Amino acid sequence: MSTYAIGDLHGCHAEFVALLEKLSFNPARDTLWLVGDLINRGPGSLACLREVRALGSAARSVLGNHEFHLLVVARGGGKLKKNDTLSDILDAPDREALLDWLQSQPLSVFENTTLMTHAGLLPQWSVAQTEALGREVQAALAGEKAGEFLAQLFGNQPDSWHDDLDGMDRLRLIVNVLTRMRFIDAQGRLDFAAKEGLDSAPAGFLPWFQYPRGDDARLLFGHWAALEGNTPLARVPVEALDTGCVWGKRLTALNLDSGERTSVASHQRSRP
Repeated sequence: MSTYAIGDLHGCHAEFVALLEKLSFNPARDTLWLVGDLINRGPGSLACLREVRALGSAARSVLGNHEFHLLVVARGGGKLKKNDTLSDILDAPDREALLDWLQSQPLSVFENTTLMTHAGLLPQWSVAQTEALGREVQAALAGEKAGEFLAQLFGNQPDSWHDDLDGMDRLRLIVNVLTRMRFIDAQGRLDFAAKEGLDSAPAGFLPWFQYPRGDDARLLFGHWAALEGNTPLARVPVEALDTGCVWGKRLTALNLDSGERTSVASHQRSRP
């Protein structure tokens, strides 16, 4: 019985299947943790979504920024972007069931001192606080006004956490931390412009994992393909799992018990 955490699929269904075969994954015995961004950019978004949903309790997934983008387009009045590959989901006969399933997924998974979110978490947030804040967003997604919430979700403000934040400002900041964060400053202020490697950090900003925390939880995250699975100078126990499959690199699984990493090569065209 093994538990594997897998990096961003981004619609790379063929590679996902190949990785499960390489792991000899058995859903009756093993468990998958999926770090979010199952969809978009790659050619098999619908197949990835169906495959993960069909695994039932054998798969535990968190919401990434691309899942939120799909929900905003489908149920919050948002628009598709030029490079989106979400039309197969939006046109699927099981569209509503898939969207309902996505909308019910958490923003974090925690078990045995290991916490998984899509992008990371602020150094000042405890694991318990992170889970509680994620549940606030889940409640909004499950509520009668979920469409209104999704319609107002996107935006870069506020860009720093305060305990007295409320309403949409509070919910937007929680989602941005857990699904979009890369660089922060010493006060925890987020930068949304820099999206490349560590050398793209704005002045006064560092990767979120280079700040110390008050606990020793192991943190799993995806979202940052430019890291290629590396977290230099990390001040916390951390595992970066997005190894750029959709950009022509590889898809990676981490055995949570042994720490062993297993990868398969991407079938996608290499892009900068």
